[in-house]
Amino acid sequence: MAAAHFEAFKARLDKVLHEKNKVNDILEKIELKTGVKRLYIALVFISIIALWLMVGYGAQFLCNFIGFIYPAYASVKAIESRDKDDDTKWLTYWVVYSVFSLVEFFSDIFLFWIPFYWLLKCVFLVWCFMPVPWNGSITLYYRFIRPFILRHQDRIDTALDKAKEAVAEAKDLAEDVAKDELVKRALNSKND
Repeated sequence: MAAAHFEAFKARLDKVLHEKNKVNDILEKIELKTGVKRLYIALVFISIIALWLMVGYGAQFLCNFIGFIYPAYASVKAIESRDKDDDTKWLTYWVVYSVFSLVEFFSDIFLFWIPFYWLLKCVFLVWCFMPVPWNGSITLYYRFIRPFILRHQDRIDTALDKAKEAVAEAKDLAEDVAKDELVKRALNSKND
């Protein structure tokens, strides 16, 4: 069963590795120079990254880099395109990424004990941005995040309005204090 899944994965990966793009052009050049199929080059590269995420120095940085750099680039391309479906796709990814980061922040003390955490997080983030029908960000957003937000939307909006009012009051107070300080300095300089 597992062997069949791996063979199907290899076949899909090989198909993706033969599509026309800059990464595959580089892989093609390496393939021609070494005589090693690009599928095997990609599998070795994936294996090295997986091993690094399990035991390597800087695994946290590598994981966060992978989960951020491609989605950020794809988001910029989506903003610049006329198609709005890709905007929605990447906004959904960033919502899931943000929720995950928030949960991760508050559960950080427990995550230390999970073996191979950075590998698991990286697999999760890749699942969330993969261009497949079973994309993780779409699944998580529509199954968990959207229902939660819709259920609590009124309370969230009320809290945000109160926060805006508090910020406006703090700004007004800071401006008043700054004006008072300027007046005091002006009076003190006249008296000196």
